[in-house]
Amino acid sequence: MSSGPVDAGLATLRELAARVEHTLAELDDLSLTALPLLRRDETVIAFGIIGLLALGALLMRYVMRHRPGRTDIVLPALLPQMLTRRSALAPLRHTAFVLFLAGLPFFAVALGDPHTTLIQERATFPGHRIAILIDASLSMDTAFATEQLGWGNTFLANVAAAEYFIRRRMESSHRDLVSLVEFGGEAYIVTPFTNDYENILLSIKLIGTPEEYDRFPDHGTLIMRAISRSVQLFRTFDFLKAQGNLIVIFSDGQDTHAVYEGQSLDDILQEAADNAIPVYFIRTAYDQRLGDVLPDITWKLAVEKTGGRFYPAADEAAILQAVHEIDELSAGQIEITQYVAHQPRFSPFALIAVGLWSVALLCGLGLKQLRRFP
Repeated sequence: MSSGPVDAGLATLRELAARVEHTLAELDDLSLTALPLLRRDETVIAFGIIGLLALGALLMRYVMRHRPGRTDIVLPALLPQMLTRRSALAPLRHTAFVLFLAGLPFFAVALGDPHTTLIQERATFPGHRIAILIDASLSMDTAFATEQLGWGNTFLANVAAAEYFIRRRMESSHRDLVSLVEFGGEAYIVTPFTNDYENILLSIKLIGTPEEYDRFPDHGTLIMRAISRSVQLFRTFDFLKAQGNLIVIFSDGQDTHAVYEGQSLDDILQEAADNAIPVYFIRTAYDQRLGDVLPDITWKLAVEKTGGRFYPAADEAAILQAVHEIDELSAGQIEITQYVAHQPRFSPFALIAVGLWSVALLCGLGLKQLRRFP
């Protein structure tokens, strides 16, 4: 005989036992005094109606059993010894009823819909804290031939590359915290750090249209300002001391500014280096190799001091290769604190009530002597 069905049955029983154990274990973390019942009033009304119906049934039963002349029988006097003789097992006839009563309080709590008001859970996942910077300056409105990233100018190619990068992160086991910054002469935080990839993708789509690019209010170019704003964003979220931070820049690199707010390029990037935030710069300029764009060497030396890398992307293949290399960086650790406003906790109470009533039903069906209803 094949043992397949037997093994499957045992596996099912083990899984059921594990679920029951897990459900009952929830009781260890619960306190009835601090457990709000969202449907307390409805429960009181329901049990009040049940109580009235039960009382009505008892009164009806009493009346029907004590109708004069029909239910009363005259018996001769019995000996005292016969009246006092009683079996020691007599109280057991109420077992089923006692079990039924024991299940009522648990059923009442479950019916009241108990919830924990706030749960804080901390979980650790592989991933990075990534600030994505997309250049929307006027110089980005130049032709850039693409196939996989879609046809368009340099700006739209960069937007498509950023979207491609995020989708690669989604398909892996990473749980990154990602922010999106669009910059020109000023830097604008489109989306602060979030682990919601769909939110980031939506933000990228919203800025990644020709109409939105034309409406961008500042078509200058000041990459240093965007980097400085990103470091401030890491500081605001208290991420500077964390491991796994990085900045990814999508820009044509057409920026010759040497000073921003009294700080040189080296000073600003040194702040990123001091806080272990490597900068990865994907310089997108069609058919322009390393050194063909005037600031290339300056940016290359500067970002490499942070532990990052400079990618002179002269075509679509170079952009995709750069994205793949950044995507394959060794993952850091992301610790996420999750908050749940209301978590239902009726399961253990309902399970206990059903368990007690099931035992009561088995007792009543198995032995006639246990079918006593007071």
